[in-house]
Amino acid sequence: MRKKNNFVDEEKNPCLKESQLTIKCYERHSYDREKCFFEIENYKACKKFWGEVGAFRRSQGTYPALPPLAERERVKREYLASKKKQ
Repeated sequence: MRKKNNFVDEEKNPCLKESQLTIKCYERHSYDREKCFFEIENYKACKKFWGEVGAFRRSQGTYPALPPLAERERVKREYLASKKKQ
């Protein structure tokens, strides 16, 4: 049953894994933000990326704003490929 809930959570929160890693780091290091700098920055980058994806899709009239879970890897690959070309 937990696995199904995880799927639903991940469907709504594309940064679930990054969030969980940040929380684990906080717990491991008594909530010392300096020791969890990389986890925090990774989580922020994830939120920014998917926020931009959602905003773009909404501006194009594409719903849902976040792509389905099965398409997210493709979206990330395409984004990274477009960044390499710049």
